[in-house]
Amino acid sequence: MEIRPIRTDEDHKAALVEIDRLWGASVGSPEGDRLDVLGTLVERYEETRWVA
Repeated sequence: MEIRPIRTDEDHKAALVEIDRLWGASVGSPEGDRLDVLGTLVERYEETRWVA
């Protein structure tokens, strides 16, 4: 999965699948960094999609 902005519910779902796959990755590893970035993107999308 290419990391890009999450703009749709389908993008959101794909990001959650990737987060699940990466869960438990070591901090500072490429996988851990990817997990951190995806988590930030998902959090932002959820704030604007369902909280606002």
